[in-house]
Amino acid sequence: MTLRDAVIGDIDALMAIERASFSVPWSEGSVFREIGADDGIFLVAERESRVVGFAIARLTVPDAELLNLAVEPQSRGFGVASELLREILARLETRGVTAVYLEVRQSNDAARRLYERHAFESVGRRRRYYDEPTEDAIVMRREIL
Repeated sequence: MTLRDAVIGDIDALMAIERASFSVPWSEGSVFREIGADDGIFLVAERESRVVGFAIARLTVPDAELLNLAVEPQSRGFGVASELLREILARLETRGVTAVYLEVRQSNDAARRLYERHAFESVGRRRRYYDEPTEDAIVMRREIL
């Protein structure tokens, strides 16, 4: 597996992963705007020349927010998300970020366990943050030392 910056040519693969991963996926325009954004990092994981996952973060130095992380269903459970998360955290650190925040569905136990394994801690809750179905978000934070 290789990790690299997302490019416009990845849009179709990114949208397929987005739609397979979320009940309310981002629009193609939203994904497109994040590619090459000066205030962000957009990584893709590639296996055998095929995009299998991605991670997006936005910087507001000294903080950053992990906006999105997704892996295609058939590639889950093989460490793709962990590799993406490790790399994006390393890149955020080189850009002067000292803390990273994210929101995750309260019911998304797999994602919450992933983030906890990478030293994220629950720091709050956003009531009724998600739609389809309506659900609270757990706010998580990780310091980068």
